[in-house]
Amino acid sequence: MSGETVRDLVVAGSGVAGLSAAVYAARADLDPLVLEGDEPGGQLTLTTDVENFLGFPEGVGGMELVQRGKDQAREFGAEFRHGRIVAADLDGGQPFALELADGETLRTRALVVATGASARWVGAENEDELMGHGLSTCATCDGAFHRGDDVLVVGGGDSAMEEALFLAKFADSVTVVHRREELRASEIMADRARDHDAVDFRWNTELDAIHGSQETGVTDATLVCHPDGHPREKAANGVDVETETVDVGGVFYAVGHTPNTGFLDGTGVERDDDGYLHTERDENGRPTARTAVDGVFAAGDVADPRYRQAITSAGTGSMAALDAETYLESLDREGSEQQATEAPMA
Repeated sequence: MSGETVRDLVVAGSGVAGLSAAVYAARADLDPLVLEGDEPGGQLTLTTDVENFLGFPEGVGGMELVQRGKDQAREFGAEFRHGRIVAADLDGGQPFALELADGETLRTRALVVATGASARWVGAENEDELMGHGLSTCATCDGAFHRGDDVLVVGGGDSAMEEALFLAKFADSVTVVHRREELRASEIMADRARDHDAVDFRWNTELDAIHGSQETGVTDATLVCHPDGHPREKAANGVDVETETVDVGGVFYAVGHTPNTGFLDGTGVERDDDGYLHTERDENGRPTARTAVDGVFAAGDVADPRYRQAITSAGTGSMAALDAETYLESLDREGSEQQATEAPMA
């Protein structure tokens, strides 16, 4: 490996978690390389306005917040490049080898995984155009923009019930659209939603199309229904389904997230059944950003199936960078001690 460039730190992901890690790491003179991934900026770029990020009393655009973070990291010396990790050799000792989609291999002494979790979409017509313009995957982020609106929540699990109950604080009415007649949600969450006066349910129903524009936002939506459920699948197979257009001011997807951790297959990094990264606790039982592989750290939604907020992602990004700095210092100390031990006697 003589002459080969080895980075001190690579940050995989350029959402708020990755950018926060990059700012902290760059200020610590770790010269981090940030791989922006296929979706630079992450999920926040799909949010038109962010009103709950500390320090912006008038709100800030999601894209603007990401760009500010990128500029800040660059100011301190972080390097950015387009690239996505497709495989990682983390078990062969130092340095780690990261294979990129373009075939290049990077080598680094430490890795922060901040690749996020992608919200699942349902494939409704116009969802690409209207995501962030009345269509959202986060009620906590965007619910307050829908005061007085009638809104739809698509999904049938605990997340959908939580979204519906949260939206009921702002919206005039919340309709949960579910393709079956049974919810996947836990009984307690389902009962809370059913018992709320502002929450209604449309069973055996799916969202087929969303209407509106980026200027006006969502104006209405087309629903399809069949008494035996899964109406879109039935329609695709030529079965007659009922179609209805309803006036709504917002649509929220709550059909789950998929953490972007496939490149860690075959490594020692531990994940749960859904693919979210496990992080370790220190010797006193306190949370850290460390994973089961020394030198690999997790930040943001990739390790957080619960909160998924920009502010929490930023916090864990700083934790990951601080833990990485401590780890690299320990490597340097070990190296110095080994050199001192191996030095010939005068």
